[in-house]
Amino acid sequence: MNSMTSAFKPDATGNAPKQLDYMPNLKLNDGNEIPLLGYGLGTTRANMDGNSDTDEIVKLTVMAIKNGFYHLDGAEVYGNEEELGAAIKAAGVPREKLYVTTKLNGTKKQDIPAAFATSLRKLGLDYVDLYLVHAPYLAESPAELQEIWRQMEAIKESGKARSIGVSNFLQPDLEAILQTAKIPPAINQIEYHPYLQHGSLLDFHREHHIAVAAYGPLTAVTKAKPGPLDDVYEGLAKKYGVHPADVALRWCIDQGIVAVTTSSSEQRLQSYLNKIPSFKLTPKEVERIAEVGKEKHFRGFWNNKFAADDRS
Repeated sequence: MNSMTSAFKPDATGNAPKQLDYMPNLKLNDGNEIPLLGYGLGTTRANMDGNSDTDEIVKLTVMAIKNGFYHLDGAEVYGNEEELGAAIKAAGVPREKLYVTTKLNGTKKQDIPAAFATSLRKLGLDYVDLYLVHAPYLAESPAELQEIWRQMEAIKESGKARSIGVSNFLQPDLEAILQTAKIPPAINQIEYHPYLQHGSLLDFHREHHIAVAAYGPLTAVTKAKPGPLDDVYEGLAKKYGVHPADVALRWCIDQGIVAVTTSSSEQRLQSYLNKIPSFKLTPKEVERIAEVGKEKHFRGFWNNKFAADDRS
């Protein structure tokens, strides 16, 4: 079963002098731990077309690392694994202090061991902490998904990925691989926020001890405004002396869900690391956000794969 253990906030020098009572690590079903707050290199950090300012990507990622974001979430399809690797090297933080995720392209068939080897080479790393299948769309049948997962298991058994998991998988996708899995997915990274709570999917994760990571956790504060949660977030932010974005991230963390976010603002990143551990939502506040969130449906990603009213 997934559980939370206490964590320490590193300062810009890599030291960890202060224990965080309210922002622990999450223990995965394979015994490894993942920080509950991560820095994402998708969206604004991506270089999918190869035309982005690579120096700027490295600069911003180094800034995030030096400010204490040691959980770094990348992917093959983002097109910036080399930049992530360069930032890791430039930041000078010991590898063992970092938690690095990358992902297999989830929309095209390819040689999986070769794709993983390429990711490691671009990152300049001997191993990653977490390797995910980015989406189930590279498979045309449950049997293909099962074979893909078998190859993921081999990568974990090689020791070059400490944990393996999936991303953007729905319950039928998970059920397919669990039928034959020797190693269950440690985590499923999905778009998750109060306006997209996925019905019973989280209950299925808990039943099978699969952790959840949320990307787009700030959607209700950013992309989906105005909305029914605006006043709720403002009220809680005022109560705790924080920003509504801090409340949105805390809502995920207080459910034991990993929150992956990003920013090009050093001040904002520092605020996340300083403010989010300083408060904890009450169970009633977590429930209230969830209930009010159900009044609106909004999906920010993969809209070409879902009907407009699909809440799964």
